[in-house]
Amino acid sequence: MIRLSIVLGLTCFALLAISALAGTAPLSLGETFAALTGHGNEGVRTIVWEIRLPRAVAAFSVGAALGLAGAAMQGLLQNPLAEPGVLGVSAFASLGAVVAIYFGLAGAGTLGVPIAAILFSLVAVAVLMIAAGRGANSVTLLLVGIGLSSFAGALMALALNLAPNPWSLADLINWMLGSVANRSWTDIGMMTPAWAAGAVAIFLSAPGLRALTLGDEIAATLGVDPVRTRWLVVAGTSLLAGASVAVAGTIGFVGIVAPHLMRPLVKHDPARLLLTSALLAGALLLGADLVARLLPFQQELKLGVAAALFGAPVFIWIAARIGSLGR
Repeated sequence: MIRLSIVLGLTCFALLAISALAGTAPLSLGETFAALTGHGNEGVRTIVWEIRLPRAVAAFSVGAALGLAGAAMQGLLQNPLAEPGVLGVSAFASLGAVVAIYFGLAGAGTLGVPIAAILFSLVAVAVLMIAAGRGANSVTLLLVGIGLSSFAGALMALALNLAPNPWSLADLINWMLGSVANRSWTDIGMMTPAWAAGAVAIFLSAPGLRALTLGDEIAATLGVDPVRTRWLVVAGTSLLAGASVAVAGTIGFVGIVAPHLMRPLVKHDPARLLLTSALLAGALLLGADLVARLLPFQQELKLGVAAALFGAPVFIWIAARIGSLGR
């Protein structure tokens, strides 16, 4: 696992470096390196440090948060299709952000959108936990998630329909499509405490997730409190998904693809899956944002759209593969 984590970490670092180099403004390798070390032209330093790097770090952070949340939810629910986007958590977090924007809470304070996104994601996770606690199987949980996503989508469509002016409409659409364009270090700094707290909660749940694979009763005999583990995952997932939506809007599927790809490499251990899934998901979203920036389209492809174009077919393949194995 250590070697795998190192390889993934180096991959993320390489993608960050490429993100600093690549963009619409043609910068040479020498100019970019000089800007990274604090030298060179002031305009180049502004492009690298204030435009490209914050965007790249935001993409990595959002991907890592969603990958970590997805791995934790899959371990807790013992469902390889669980993920904040698929189960409606991201949709409800986006609904919270849309509500905050629609009612002017975003202008009332910088924390209005993040708090609303986190609270609404907590509601979605609570509904899923209630369903899981009543013995719901994988199909039922997916149906509940589809219902939550549909309900949140309907309410967001209503907000779009009733948007008071074109500027509010544009803001709402940006949140729904997902993007890290024009993100600043301030945006990242505001969400870092929520990401950090969510990650700490998830990693504290790691021993419990490993024990829960044996069942609640055996986990209890091993000294693990199943209730504590569940609440750690609930709190961590809500913070990670809510903060990610507050920065980037709705980003789907990355939280299910990364754990699925990493699971065989960590011998299906839910505790060892957490860090590797976070790193791979961060790399995937960072790469997707890099591709979206460089595609020769007149209008830049939104990150949420790019993630869905890649993730949705993979999700269908995973679901079909699981279905064939279950026969």
